[in-house]
Amino acid sequence: MSRTPKGFDPVVHAPNRLQICALLDAVDEMEFSVVRDTLGVSDSVLSKHVAVLSEASYVEQRRAVRNTRQRVWLRLTTQGRNAYHHHVTALRSIIGGSVTGGSNVEGSVTGGSVTGD
Repeated sequence: MSRTPKGFDPVVHAPNRLQICALLDAVDEMEFSVVRDTLGVSDSVLSKHVAVLSEASYVEQRRAVRNTRQRVWLRLTTQGRNAYHHHVTALRSIIGGSVTGGSNVEGSVTGGSVTGD
């Protein structure tokens, strides 16, 4: 009988949500369009995953006008960051070792935020 490791989080585990958390963990906040383009998904697919993460209180959305356009910014909450870190630890315990790596994010970083411009 298999045992789910402590910290394994099915909300975070879905591949796109795991990638969203990984991207947002590296910055203070990231523009929705940058997350969408980095993942290579449509607005609707990203919106659905963000809704699941938001419902779990893992991600917050901030709307702001930038360059005369309404923009949406995403950020991990403290609870979301903790859930992501615990999930990564659980995944490492499953594979029996340490995994290293980072995220490759295109865009510019300004004060801890990543924009699509």
